[in-house]
Amino acid sequence: MSQTQHGVTVWFTGLSGAGKTTIRMAIEQALRGQGLKVEVLDGDIVRQNLTKGLGFSKADRDENIRRIGFVANLLTRNGVIVLVSAISPYRSVREEVRQKIDNFVEVYVNAPLDICEQRDVKGLYKKARAGEIKQFTGIDDPYEPPLNPEVECRTDLETLEESTAKVISTLQTLGYLPNPSIANPI
Repeated sequence: MSQTQHGVTVWFTGLSGAGKTTIRMAIEQALRGQGLKVEVLDGDIVRQNLTKGLGFSKADRDENIRRIGFVANLLTRNGVIVLVSAISPYRSVREEVRQKIDNFVEVYVNAPLDICEQRDVKGLYKKARAGEIKQFTGIDDPYEPPLNPEVECRTDLETLEESTAKVISTLQTLGYLPNPSIANPI
């Protein structure tokens, strides 16, 4: 790759089961295939390592997002494309993180609650509806959709390929990814 890579944080937000991880994985594969430096901060993995002691109160969820944002900012400043997939249910802390990261693209992975429940392979929605999981986003805790995301992927209406193409096209338009003809010389 002859061009300098720009760091950017691509923040995938949405309900559990909306498709954040699925889209993120497709984009990760495409970007790594171009030889770009990519790191992933997945909400579930971060909770097992970086934020292990935090619970699911609003204060703990906000702190979890702040910590993810801190790490994403460090990586972004060093020329890495950071793909964050985290429910991040509260708009105010997402905006706080956005303000701290110069190169930030918010991707709202949007699917109706009933679709997310149908996709729920872990059974989390069922447990939340049965009262076994408290403060579950979308059931007894709110999800505040972004007001002005750079990209909105409607995973109930779009294919994975369409959603992935929207995100990559936006990153190219904003200058975070090299021109496809340069990135893939033939």
